[in-house]
Amino acid sequence: MNAQVTQIDFTGQNIYAGFDVHLKSWKVTIMAESSVYKTFTQPPKPEILYNYLRRNFPGGTYHTAYEAGYCGYWIHYKLTSYGVNSMVVNPADIPTTYKERVQKEDKRDSRKIARSLSSGELTPIYIPSVQTQEDRTLLRTRAMLIKDLTRIKHRIKSFLYYYGFSVEEAFPQSQSHWSNRFISWLEGLELSGESGKQSLHALIDEFKHLRTSTLEITRQIRHLSQTDTYNGRVELLRTVPGIGLITAMTFLTELETINRFSSLDKLCSYIGLVPSTRSSGDKEKTGDITPRGHDTLRTALIESSWIAIRNDPSLMKSFLAYQNRMEPNKAIIRIAKKLLSRIRFVLQNNEPYKCMIP
Repeated sequence: MNAQVTQIDFTGQNIYAGFDVHLKSWKVTIMAESSVYKTFTQPPKPEILYNYLRRNFPGGTYHTAYEAGYCGYWIHYKLTSYGVNSMVVNPADIPTTYKERVQKEDKRDSRKIARSLSSGELTPIYIPSVQTQEDRTLLRTRAMLIKDLTRIKHRIKSFLYYYGFSVEEAFPQSQSHWSNRFISWLEGLELSGESGKQSLHALIDEFKHLRTSTLEITRQIRHLSQTDTYNGRVELLRTVPGIGLITAMTFLTELETINRFSSLDKLCSYIGLVPSTRSSGDKEKTGDITPRGHDTLRTALIESSWIAIRNDPSLMKSFLAYQNRMEPNKAIIRIAKKLLSRIRFVLQNNEPYKCMIP
């Protein structure tokens, strides 16, 4: 006698999976409509999660969500290729109860994500294309090398001061520091012991390596900027005062498309140029700019603003007016918003910026 087999079919039903991502494992919570089905641990592989969903909920419409973090977007790309409705979310945007804040654990986190996903409370972050992500990494790698290069310069100068060598006497002009002549001078310094010489030369070798790597990656960025993907937009951005090649490429790779933002206010909010506010009853207090934002773009924009006020008379006039009633560091934030407006204009309208001379 043949046993009767019941075929389960979840066609038309939504299945939700929230998971907490770690290097060696994922904590996953599955919800069917509004009820928790199961919470379990699995290896960190998207195909294992997909096969589990397909095996246990055949025919269902699968929705997944995880927090943005160190793992990037490769999980999202993989799940999407399987036909899963994948979502990557900002951890700060996930509704969290007081108990979940004070009793944080992976199981609670995955349940929190699954619960919010099933109730429609999550807003996904923007996911760039694979190519844009790789181009973005090139710019971010250069930024990291620049930081490392700055650190090794400080270490070398600290070493010199520690042993009584005066950089200012040998090279009064600071712009000559780190030139080839300066490096030759460093390599020729006499220290009493062999250990001191080895220490200094190890620092010099690290500086040379970082400088070579930085120059090479800068050449790669310059080459990338001349491709069809970027060339036209880079040239447009460089018509804006204060915007150079690296800043232009940083904006293009970090934003990918300016059409993501329906207004200047939303773009300012994304970058982090809006003030923090606190309100209680009929009282409202406005503070400094919000700590939440895109640090890379905000830093690049503020640095460019200091350059822009020296090259754009209208921006300089505005800066001086702001400076009459606030500190320069706050005034430059106002200028950064104006500069961002110019950036948005040239990208949206595909027109170069024309500097207006009063």
